[in-house]
Amino acid sequence: MRRFAKAERQYRGDTLTTRPALLEVSMEPNRYRHYIGIDWATEAHRICLLDHNGQLCAKVSIPHSGAGLDQLLEWLASHGVEPAFAAVAIETPRGALVETLVERHYAVFSINPKQLAHFRDRYTSAGAKDDDRDAWVGASALRTDEAAFQRVAVDAPELIQVRELYRTVDELREEVQRLTSRLREQFIRYYPQMLALYPSPDQPVIWDLLELAPQPASAHQLTVSQVEAVLKKRRIRRFTAGQVLEQLRATPLTLANGTAAAASEHALVLVAQLRVIHELRQKTLKHLESLLKKMRETTTESGAPSDAAIIASLPGAGILTTAALLSESSRAVAQRDAPALRAYAGVAPVTQQSGKSLKVSMRYACNNRLRNALYHFAMGSLRDPVARRHYDRLRAEGHSHARALRGVADRWVTVLMAMLRSGTRYDATRRKAWQAADAAEATV
Repeated sequence: MRRFAKAERQYRGDTLTTRPALLEVSMEPNRYRHYIGIDWATEAHRICLLDHNGQLCAKVSIPHSGAGLDQLLEWLASHGVEPAFAAVAIETPRGALVETLVERHYAVFSINPKQLAHFRDRYTSAGAKDDDRDAWVGASALRTDEAAFQRVAVDAPELIQVRELYRTVDELREEVQRLTSRLREQFIRYYPQMLALYPSPDQPVIWDLLELAPQPASAHQLTVSQVEAVLKKRRIRRFTAGQVLEQLRATPLTLANGTAAAASEHALVLVAQLRVIHELRQKTLKHLESLLKKMRETTTESGAPSDAAIIASLPGAGILTTAALLSESSRAVAQRDAPALRAYAGVAPVTQQSGKSLKVSMRYACNNRLRNALYHFAMGSLRDPVARRHYDRLRAEGHSHARALRGVADRWVTVLMAMLRSGTRYDATRRKAWQAADAAEATV
């Protein structure tokens, strides 16, 4: 387990913290007439059907196809299952199977696979596991512990599109990072002069220069006008053409014959891939920006600004932050549920207490995309004086940079939820809650 310089602690006063209610186990196992457990798979799904008393009615395997989903609906109807009185337990909250059942008005509940594993231990201590057993465990657990499951609701079409575009942008960013790391390895191998310009070769200007001079020997054939054209095209002013040529013409590494030529071919292939991925990311990002712009321009029936407009009004909230909050935490934002958003984004610490032992540590079980988005948003929001004071105070207490940013992000969640509940954009003058919390914690 990682150790931190200073342990995490609850960084909001009790006056502002809305503690989530304890899990209430349902004592009405007959709420639904049928309980359906589904062990989801890529090729075939195992289905288990229980009645309201928990007795097994039937089980079947359904292929993952359009015809297979129709077969599932017909199979359920043949066993007298009515959508309005049936609950479905499944591990994934999305997908064609889930959407089909939700559209047919089935009550679909998702559960984390780790939680399902603990429910499995309730019924067997031998560690036995198979697809039929998992489907039965899901249905039985839903019948007795519905409060442990999350009801699935299909998001609006525009939110589904925002989520897909945001994840595509994030995946393309990761691909750019992987290709950049491989290109850097090649530069270290045969052409470290390039890295003297930029430590990380993720800039298009480096790609342009490499195509003009793929090997150290070819750098001596470059002219000042060629380099100036590249710098002008990329709007680079941090160094001149003469400085670039001086770096590229530095004493090269001593290599075996043919090494530089082979490595340059590899590097040029990586540059070609980087150009394609970079262009696709820029195009997807523009599409996401245009979609969010339409969402920001809409208003509610009461004339209040949309959730997209409210989120975008936060200082430092750009396109990716707005998209992440809208798509990755759509339920928490729609329900104005601050505790859920804090936990899902990883800004709420985890408390482990037993007897006299008390340990508060960083939360790792969260949505990593949302965590990263709020991390960078909190960093950009440090231009706000109140956020900066809170960050400086946490750093002065001995907390790390990342821990302090989580504290800032946590405060922004409180501010955001207040904005969403009141239907108003960000107003720097309405910061009484944050300032009161700072004053209260300063006296502790």
